[in-house]
Amino acid sequence: MTPDTADRTMVIERFIAAPVAVVWAAWTDPEALPRWWGPDGFSCRTARIDIREGGEWVFDMIAPDGTVFPNHHRYGRVRTEARIDYTLHWGENGPKHADASALFAPEGNGTRVTLTMIFVTAKEYEDAKGFGAVELGLQTLGKLAAYVGAP
Repeated sequence: MTPDTADRTMVIERFIAAPVAVVWAAWTDPEALPRWWGPDGFSCRTARIDIREGGEWVFDMIAPDGTVFPNHHRYGRVRTEARIDYTLHWGENGPKHADASALFAPEGNGTRVTLTMIFVTAKEYEDAKGFGAVELGLQTLGKLAAYVGAP
């Protein structure tokens, strides 16, 4: 985070009691990722997924009430078992709303996962914070932990 992005940067982290290789595999397996991604009660419907540098994931998040939220992740830097950088778009080829990264760091007998999102504007950050993005992100990481058998 730099001083010019501090007012629009959100950081969410969780310790997961599983080795980095296991957590990484759940995050980068195209079959696994849609199974756990999203807050409690949400599901994913994937149009296409290619988790590598230059790849993308086009998907809908489906809320418990059936509301559909179109998403598009474009992957930049991918460092095996360490880091994934991606850009978040509002729907396929829609406007960018954040640059994001997922970091995977060994810690004791597990993995520290740190998600960072730098929103395009401070208003988008405040809007995200206002609808509970931090709590929803923590739920998502909780689903990841459960998926790898480390609740």
